[in-house]
Amino acid sequence: MDPSEEPPRPAPRLRQPDRSQVEARPRKIEQLIEADHPARVVWAFVEGLDLSPLTERIRSVEGQPGAAAIDPAILIALWLYAVLDKVSSARRLAKLCCEHSAYIWLCGGVRVNHHTLSDFWTDHEAYLEHQLTVQVAALMAEGLVEVERTAQDGMRVRASAGASSFRRGPSLEVCLEEAEARVAELRQARERNPGESDRRRQAAQERAARERCERVTKALEQLPEVEAKKQAQDRHKARVSTTDPDARVMKMANGGFRPAYNAQLCTDTHTQIIVGVEVINAGSDQGQLVPMLEQVKARCGRYPKEALVDGGFVNKDDLDTLSELGVTVYAPVPAPKDKTREPHTPLPEDSKAVGAWRERMGTESAKTIYKVRAATAECVNALARNRGLQQFTVRGLDKVKAVMLWFALAHNVMRAAALRAAAA
Repeated sequence: MDPSEEPPRPAPRLRQPDRSQVEARPRKIEQLIEADHPARVVWAFVEGLDLSPLTERIRSVEGQPGAAAIDPAILIALWLYAVLDKVSSARRLAKLCCEHSAYIWLCGGVRVNHHTLSDFWTDHEAYLEHQLTVQVAALMAEGLVEVERTAQDGMRVRASAGASSFRRGPSLEVCLEEAEARVAELRQARERNPGESDRRRQAAQERAARERCERVTKALEQLPEVEAKKQAQDRHKARVSTTDPDARVMKMANGGFRPAYNAQLCTDTHTQIIVGVEVINAGSDQGQLVPMLEQVKARCGRYPKEALVDGGFVNKDDLDTLSELGVTVYAPVPAPKDKTREPHTPLPEDSKAVGAWRERMGTESAKTIYKVRAATAECVNALARNRGLQQFTVRGLDKVKAVMLWFALAHNVMRAAALRAAAA
């Protein structure tokens, strides 16, 4: 037969994917993640926590009517792992609890919703503060952390407020009048039309208007504080946000100005364990060293022997105070205006502690010690940035502080695991 007359070759028969089909496959939750998964490290930490301050607040108890509450251990573990996984949205976390193996493992078959997660994210600042203290104390008892030398640094993190929300005094008063009028209008509408179908929507609208009224009132209360920080001729320019009255406009790392908070972290230089957390709404770091070291003493039982900070923290009164407390400060000496003067030579008006600081920072040993600051404080700050700390999604100093405590606890959980593994 002529090859040109051969019949065409039939199409190949293939098994092709059909992703529309439904498949039921039995699985054991315990087998969803590997034995050394970070979620197991987080859960092991949570198992050692005292949850009684949280469980005492649960109103659903055995023998009484009501749905069972979610174990606080699950919520703590979810948020700690979420921080490590760069997740800070309650809605996204709730979705991951249905789709992602690690979150499904942490839930262990318990369903959670974003409302519960969102409330838990910010409602337990005091408990998180206490657990940070317990965590550091446990590491010190194990001999893994000594807190002989600390490094402190501040980072400006954008606030939830927008730049357009900042208003001056007269504008704030107008906003308050409008907010109060809106609350009264909604209340009257609810009384005129108390229909069952609209009750939830009316309640939500009234609650939102009432919350705005409260925020504007708080902004007016904080206005004198902001005015006091300005020169007399500029006090009429003072502005406060109507959405987040605690936020302040600060100069950011990129040179621009944004509504932000100043997050302060104090770190043990030897282990990179965070031993102090604070949040302020001042753009300057000056004056923040002594309060932070007081927090470290309350948490660790003693002051560190050495404290490393950058030039923005330098305050002569703080140097005198810390010298009396036995803390040696390592911070760069500012360049003198007189270029011919040696910056490390004590001045006639310097106190004994300030003069010793100038001389100390001129030595090679002090310069070597100071290099450790960037490798610890700035490294910890960079880790927090990489884990999603770019902008706060909550408002108010208390809630922002709670978020920073979550980041500190999550960071310490992983550092503690690494330290224990190295020690073993």
